[in-house]
Amino acid sequence: MTLLFIGICSWAQAQEVRDSTQTYRIIKNDGAEYVGRIIEENAREVLLKTRTLGEIYIPKHEIKEIVLLLSDGRSEEGEQFATRYFFSTNGFSLADENYIIWNLFGPDIQINYKDKVGIGLITSWFGSPIIGSIKFTKALDETTHLGYGSLLGTGSWSQLSVGGVLPYVSLTKGDHTQNVTLSAGYGLIWDDFDTSGNALVSLAAMKKSTDRISLVFDSFILYNSNEGELASLIVPGIRLETQRKRAIQLGFAATYQEGELFPFPLPLIQWFRTF
Repeated sequence: MTLLFIGICSWAQAQEVRDSTQTYRIIKNDGAEYVGRIIEENAREVLLKTRTLGEIYIPKHEIKEIVLLLSDGRSEEGEQFATRYFFSTNGFSLADENYIIWNLFGPDIQINYKDKVGIGLITSWFGSPIIGSIKFTKALDETTHLGYGSLLGTGSWSQLSVGGVLPYVSLTKGDHTQNVTLSAGYGLIWDDFDTSGNALVSLAAMKKSTDRISLVFDSFILYNSNEGELASLIVPGIRLETQRKRAIQLGFAATYQEGELFPFPLPLIQWFRTF
């Protein structure tokens, strides 16, 4: 009876109970993915019922990850890299998602520190300029988040006398898969001979249309107090999650000034990676 009890307990522990009415994505070690309902699972294999292939057995040692999907096909874990649009940030905390963005001009590194504090470093491939950032976040309610912080930069080795600072505040409405953010700040730039400052406003939004594709919009409105003019940068784009912890983002930037729209000739490309 003791041996039988031990055997039953061992068998029960080998079974990972999952809801057979839920939809899962199974990601294999070779990158192949299957979506369906898990009919049976044990220590050796998973029986998955898919719409296109029917029931298939997948050996456990070939499985890299099993992800629960929501009713609309999105991952329960939400959007990756949800704290960034193209350049601006929002009121969401980094949590445990440290990431680096590889831009054509250089790297952008963001690191979580004590949950609600994020620190970052932005630079070019030549190490000039060097811009540090810090952001604090606070959840006002389930769908409203506040972020505030500052960027501080220097021309570093090429222009030691040049520097700048941009304190800002961001208010985000929505969740990690669909949100809109309004940010405002005041940028101050100085060098040996001059100091100038301008107010800066940003409107950004994100909507996850499928489990892999998100629509992203970023913009900046700059008010030149000396000339009394407005200038804006507009960047609509799309983000594709190539795999877990990786994404590529493509944007089409343009400036709007004096009633005319001037598009940039080359697209804006960014590669996201977590670490």
